[in-house]
This record gives sequence, structure tokens and C-alpha cells, in this order.
Amino acid sequence: MICVQTGSRLHFGLLSLPPDDNQAARCFGGVGLMVERPGVRLAISPASDWSADGRLAERALSLARRFSATLPADCAVPQRISVEWCAPEHAGLGTGTQLGLAVARALAAAHGLAHLDGAELARRVGRGTRSAIGVHGFSLGGFLVDGGRTTADQLAPLVARIAFPDAWRLVLVVPRGTEGVHGNQESQIFEMLRRSGLPAAATEALCRLVLLGMLPALAESDLAGFSEALSDFNTRAGEAFAVAQGGIYASPRVAEVVAFIRKLGVRGVGQSSWGPTVFAIVEDTERAEQLAQRVRAQFGLSNDEVVVTAARNQGAIFEDAEPQAATRQPG
Repeated sequence: MICVQTGSRLHFGLLSLPPDDNQAARCFGGVGLMVERPGVRLAISPASDWSADGRLAERALSLARRFSATLPADCAVPQRISVEWCAPEHAGLGTGTQLGLAVARALAAAHGLAHLDGAELARRVGRGTRSAIGVHGFSLGGFLVDGGRTTADQLAPLVARIAFPDAWRLVLVVPRGTEGVHGNQESQIFEMLRRSGLPAAATEALCRLVLLGMLPALAESDLAGFSEALSDFNTRAGEAFAVAQGGIYASPRVAEVVAFIRKLGVRGVGQSSWGPTVFAIVEDTERAEQLAQRVRAQFGLSNDEVVVTAARNQGAIFEDAEPQAATRQPG
């Protein structure tokens, strides 16, 4: 049995949305953080036919079939996939990428391809086509900045990675019953935004907040400085999507949660990706638990909908619990 465990990905915002007449410019780019919870853990074992169980089992099975299609026909060994736990999908937690890479990592090891890196695993399951934060985060963990890509088939390079302070904690608000933009709708929105692009001044301001705000604040474990830069960055990044979301945030409910947390004196708060996940960063576990309780009480949310977590400063964990049955290795 082969097990893979990874975290979840928060995405704080993109850096660039160049118009059609500026194809030479790098597009997308972005900033994000890997966190321990909710995360993904799955196990695979050889079987007579492909199957999957657990949360998002059908999605995991589809990803497994996509990976196996990249192998020579006589090399793919059917596996049973058990998704032991998994973050909700389309919630701003990067679950599709983390699940896809976990499946790919496990299958690669089962087929004698443990040497494949994150970029190759992502290519084989079709992830990392815009943001590369989740791909690099799967491999390395931590706070990450990707530099955008110049071609459609390129994985954006990692330009900065720094460990998140161990003591800091995050409160994640992930309400049930709502989903962020995804799939065809997301593609259509990006196509619409491509026609207008993001003004150069906006990209310059976002890059300044990363280089002269968040990164040095993290290096000095300066929570106040990091929080101010992050809040400003997340708000500015959200403004670029206001025409698609109807505002800076995905919904009035998300905006209400963000405003409530700010009124409690927390500055490092915002929306992850398309939402609906709201993140808030505080100095330690005690403060995080207090904040979580206030949010649950204010909005009638359960323990599962308001989660306290640490950042994840390491990549995915791989375990080969017992010897695999004989595999047919690709030539």
C-alpha cells in the first residue's frame, strides 16, 4: 500500500492579466500558502480493476485514469484508491490540484516512476495550467510566489519560497453549501478578463506588496507588517475580478465574514482564490481558537466550517507501507 498526504492551498491573488495584444508578457503569477488542514490523504493498492472510494472518489478515479493513459498500454497496473480524507472541492483550497498530484505521486511510485517531479506529475493529470502555487506547494510547502508563464503549456516558475512562522495560526471559514467559480465558468471569466487585462500600475502595486511587504515581513516574523501587506494585496487582487464576482469578494456573505473579523482587530484577512473560503492570520493557537469561536457564534457555523490550522512548511509525505505486488515498469 502506498499512502500520500498533502495540505491545502490558499491563493491570495494573481499578479497579472495581460490583454490579447501583449502575449509576450508573463500572465497570471501569484502568491499563496500551504496549510495543514483540511488537506488530502489517500492510499492505493494493486487490484484486479480500477476503483475508488471515499470523498471525491469519482474525481480521484478520473485523475488516476488520466495518469495511467500516459503510461505504455502494457505497463499500467490497476489500483484501488481510498481517499481517507479530502478538503471540499471548489472552495478556494486548491483541492483539485492537491488530489490530482497525490494520485499521480502514488501511481508514479507504484509504477517505478518515483523520480518524477511535481511539474511532470502536474502535466500528466492536467494541473497547473494557470497558477503554479499548488504544484510548487505540493512539492515544497511554505509561502510561495510564482512568476507567471509566457506560454500556455509552461508551468510558471517558482520565484520565491519562504517558511511561514511556526507559531502563527490561520482560521479558515469554509461554509457548506457554497462553491467558488470553477470549470467552464472560470474559463469564460478569464477569457473576458483577458480582453481588458490588468493595468500595469495595478500589477506594479501588487508586485511591490509582495517584494517589499509580505516577503520581508515573513523573514522577520513581523505579523503586523505581513498582515497589512497581505490585506492590501488581497483587496487589490480582488478588484480585478469585481466585474465577475459582483464585488471584491465572491458574495455578500464572504464580505460580511471578512468585515466581522476585521472589526475584531485582525488585519490579515481575505478571500482565498474564488472563495468561498475566508482566511485570517493571528499570532498563536490561543488567539486562533478564540477567533474561531467568535466566528462560529456570529454566523451559526459548525466546527468543520471554521477550522484552525498551522501553515504547512513541507511538501507532500509519501509512505510505502508494505511492498507492492510486482509492477510492469515502463521502458
